[in-house]
Amino acid sequence: MSGDEVEAQETETTEVEGPKTADDSSSQEAMKNRFKLIEGEEVLLTKSPSPLGFMGMYMLGLIVFVVHMIFWKPDSLLNEDSGGFAKFVVWVMGLGGSKFPFGFVVVMATVTWFNRMLNTSTSGRWVTMWLLLATLAPVLIQIDGLIALVRDVFSDADVEPFLGFEYNFLISGVALTLTYWALVFYYQRSFDYAITSNAVIFKHSFLLSRAHRRILFDRISEVQVERTPFGTMTGFATLTILTDSGVGIVEESVGGSVGVSPNLPEKQDDTSVEKAGKSLLKSFFALMFYQRTIRTVRPDPKHCFYKIRGWEDTKTLLNEMHKKHSQSTKLDNLAEILTQQTEG
Repeated sequence: MSGDEVEAQETETTEVEGPKTADDSSSQEAMKNRFKLIEGEEVLLTKSPSPLGFMGMYMLGLIVFVVHMIFWKPDSLLNEDSGGFAKFVVWVMGLGGSKFPFGFVVVMATVTWFNRMLNTSTSGRWVTMWLLLATLAPVLIQIDGLIALVRDVFSDADVEPFLGFEYNFLISGVALTLTYWALVFYYQRSFDYAITSNAVIFKHSFLLSRAHRRILFDRISEVQVERTPFGTMTGFATLTILTDSGVGIVEESVGGSVGVSPNLPEKQDDTSVEKAGKSLLKSFFALMFYQRTIRTVRPDPKHCFYKIRGWEDTKTLLNEMHKKHSQSTKLDNLAEILTQQTEG
């Protein structure tokens, strides 16, 4: 399918020439129910995110699958030329022995933590919940192995496990990855955007979550376009609408933290060197704890045209509708009407 065909599928217009037919009326009624339009409002253009815009989420599923495959065949990492890092990885993988794959839990917990801290498109709540499920799956399936591992710390008695289940990395990796990819496919199709004759509408419906936002054209103060290198190559971009009330702008703290600042009270018998050392140490921790709050634009798929194709036409239509509904245009039209009445 060519890019023009994809763009044609993503863009729907309701402007037709000639008398309206029954199909046109049913289409307008469907649009009214779909976007909860008001009386007399018409949909000019609809958009949805490009599937390529969620490539990072699909790659995360592939990473989890690769981790499962490595733990399924850990010996494949070692050969005669294996270095210290490969041996360390195999040692981590062997933590817990055959009773419980503790090393897998450690690796998956690390992946989950890094993914959450990166604060990217894959750092959402439901993605984190899925990663935690993938991390704790061996704990749930092989709980008797965990109990045996704890029991061996306090007793040397050899007792047979009462469940006898083993975590199969191949089957679990395939099942978890396919389930996650299905959720990502459903997630990317849960966003629906529209430009109507009165407003911009952002609609989201995923699992039990629902969101619907209308932004009137005269409330728009700026439209920002963000194109990543991958988006430039594949033809999609993100259009974020900013308003005077702060829609589209978020506040975030920028800084670092290394722990709890030490309590170093100055004593009367402290020497000048000790006082200088405590002052220097306090200044160091103050620098480490320093944070500043900045206002930045962070694209949210629920409140922007997230990674859409045909973004040039979308931006042009937004600018035209904003100009049409702006106060300056209304004043110009009023002045023109008054001039015509005066001349008449």
